This record gives sequence, C-alpha cells and structure tokens, in this order.
Amino acid sequence: MPKSILIKNPFCCAPMNSDRPSNGRIKTFTGGYIYIENGIIKSIGKDSFDCKADIEIDASRMLVLPGFINTHHHLFQTLTRNIFSTQETPLFDWLLTNYEIWRELTAEGTYISAKLGIAELLKSGCTTTSDHLYLFPKSSNSHLIDEEIKAAKEMGIRFQPTRGSMSLGKSVGGLPPEDVIQSESEIMQDIKRLIKLYHNDSFGAMIRISLAPCSPFSVTPELMRETVQFSDEYNLQIHTHLAETLEEQEFCLKNYGIRPFELIKNFGWARANVWLAHAIYLNDEEINEIGDTGMGISHCPSSNMRLGSGIARIHEMIDAGANVSLAVDGSASNDSSNMLIELRNALLLSHLRSRENWLTVDDILWMATRGGAAVLGRDDIGQIAPGKCADINLISIDRLEYSGGQHDPLAAIIFSVSMNPVDWVIVNGKVVVAEGKLKDIEEPSLIQKHQRISNQMVKDAEQRTGKQLTRPRL
Repeated sequence: MPKSILIKNPFCCAPMNSDRPSNGRIKTFTGGYIYIENGIIKSIGKDSFDCKADIEIDASRMLVLPGFINTHHHLFQTLTRNIFSTQETPLFDWLLTNYEIWRELTAEGTYISAKLGIAELLKSGCTTTSDHLYLFPKSSNSHLIDEEIKAAKEMGIRFQPTRGSMSLGKSVGGLPPEDVIQSESEIMQDIKRLIKLYHNDSFGAMIRISLAPCSPFSVTPELMRETVQFSDEYNLQIHTHLAETLEEQEFCLKNYGIRPFELIKNFGWARANVWLAHAIYLNDEEINEIGDTGMGISHCPSSNMRLGSGIARIHEMIDAGANVSLAVDGSASNDSSNMLIELRNALLLSHLRSRENWLTVDDILWMATRGGAAVLGRDDIGQIAPGKCADINLISIDRLEYSGGQHDPLAAIIFSVSMNPVDWVIVNGKVVVAEGKLKDIEEPSLIQKHQRISNQMVKDAEQRTGKQLTRPRL
C-alpha cells in the first residue's frame, strides 16, 4: 500500500469537519490540498503543498467528499433481486416469498453476494458499510458472518457487520419458517465467537462487530433483553428493524398490546448505542424520546418506496436531535446497492411531504457522512480532517449529467443521476477505485459466479415449493 497520497487543487471540497452550522449549510473550499499518510489524513489546506507523495491526484475538476457511510444492508439479498412474484407485494408477503429462496443460502452464496454488493457500494462512493445478516438456514454453514468479513477484507471496505438473528419461528407466532431461525443459545454462542475473532473497537478499526436481532415479529423478548446485556458487556452498538410497516404495528398491538417503540423500550433499547432501520411509524412522543436519548436512525428511502411502506419523518427526527443516517437496505427491497441513488431518493421523497418537512442537499450529505458515523458509534470517519481516517471519494464534475449544474457541485451529484461510478475512492489511505474502476477485481467473473448462484437458489426454491417465482414465459 502506498504510504502517502496527495489530493491537489480540488474544484470543491466539503470536508464536513466542523459542527453542523445553525443555518444547515455545509462549508466548502476550492483549491489547496489534502495530504494522507499511512491511512490517516495528516493535513488539509487552502494553499499549495510542495511535498511529493506516492500517489498524486489532480482534483481540479472534482468534488471531494468524505466517503459515504451505509448503515443498513442485507448483502446476501443481491442474490434475489426483483423476483417476479415479489414485485408487487408489501413487506410481510415479500418476506414470506423470499424466505423460501433464502433457505437455499450457502457459505459460497454469502461470500459472493457480499463481494458483489460491496463492489456496488464502493463504485458509488461508499467507504464504510454495515450489514445485517439475520438468516442462518439449518442446511447451511452457521459461520456465514465470517464469509462476509472475508469478502469485505478482500474488497478493502471498512466493515461493521451486525450479527443478526431470528429466534421466533412461525410455529410460535413469528413470521419466519423454523429452518431459518436459531435458538438463543446458538445465537449467543456465535456472538461470543465473532467478538473474540474479529471485533476491534480501536481507532480506525476496519472490522467492528455490532448486534442486530431482526424485528419484533421474528425474535423473542428474551433475545432482545440478552442483546442489551451483551452490548453493555462488550461495548457494542445494537441495531434492529422497527416501525417499518403498519402490519408490524398491528402485530405488536395484537401480540404485546403496545406499539413497536414502546415494546423495544420495555426491553431496555431506549439508549444511545441503538440504531433503528426505517422508523416510519413513530408518533411525536416517540420521535422526541429517540432524540432525547441520542438514538440513531437508518433512513432507507428506496426500500420504503419499493415495498410501499411509507415515508419516514426524517426532518422531525433531525430537529429532535436523533442521529440520522442513510442506507440502501437489502438488494431484494431496493434492488441496488448504489449510495448516490439513495442520496437522491432521500431528497426527492421528502418533497412529497409538506414543504416545511423537505430535506436539503446539506441535510442529505450530512446524513450520508457525519450522520452515518454517529449512528455506528464512530468519531474516526465521516469527515476530512487532520487525524481522521483517510476515507474519501472524488467525483468528476465533467460529465454529461452534471453539465449546467457545476455552479453547485454538491447539489449536482444529488439532483442529477450519475451514469458512471465515482472516479476515485480511498479507504483507510488505500485506493480501492481508480478512474471509475475497482482495483484488483475481475467484475465479469464475479458477476458470472453471482448469477449462477442466484439462478440455482431460485430454481431449487421453485422445485421445492411448486410455486412460480420467475416471470412466466409467454
């Protein structure tokens, strides 16, 4: 790995290195430099920089940003994109169909799907991702998180996987079938193993473990409470889906007599080391409590639109003091792992609300960088500042789609749809995307392996269930 990188004369740099200004506007600068050494940003400035570096990047026609941070994903779902029989279904029906395919998940499938999803993330400017792997088929290797970690290390992305879990099967009132869930003892044993093998809570850690019981309709109260105890013992962030749909709300009212947020509050989850995915159906009191406790939110606009789930009240959450981030969610409910598209959809979806609740370009960029770092419990990423990790993406503004919008390059990458990958991505001081191409990855081979596994999973599920999952041939 080169020891030093010099980014010279950026057209526009948004370092995100100061506290959020009261007027909500992000400070930028033009010209100057960013100097990186041994994975750390050593200095930035508005003047010229005479020192030579192992790699020098002319950024005179580029927007320079902290790497985007994706706080909620299901990488294995890249294998089940746009399944025909789920294209017009809401969450619960969508899950019931996909469970039948996901039963076929193997260690190889987990590894290859993670590599492909991470490749998409990197090429769209994402330098850190979380992942929520909650499904462990009994027919498969139970060490599936290890396969994702292996893929992340090879791809060079900063990775914060959550050890997901499901323990409430269909036979006792849950949603998932019995052969994709685990007992609490199995789950806790694997958590201890993963923490011992991989967890690193030091500054700049490339791998950091978090915990993530899946949802109120797929885990037991005991597992939710035990997760809090483990988080205290090992100082971990904890995560779950919550308040995603009205069906979930009805499930909680029917089975527990209370709303989803009240339910997890009873389990001890109203705390600063918690982040929630979706959080669409929250009332004013719940939003204020989330803000008061400093909880985090993963906003997943594309998935929420895809499944018809609803529009999260993000503006109110920001005003309440919650840490709000952006996430692509799984590639079976988004069908993409493109962070730039997620930024755009977050902005546009907010414009379907009343005008006082619209989000701004500055809100979106903050959520994609500093907000993501806060949600994952990190202060070493999400900004371009001396002493921080060198996670940076660079985007050329000399593109057809940005022409006519260069007067506001921050807005250009959000309002306009990029037709190409970002130009450069640096993670921990290492170039992982150069001139729009992934380093050391044979994309055609990866795609071929990935599609072969996907085809076999769907074929096996169709044969086992007797259901038509693919588009009928007319």
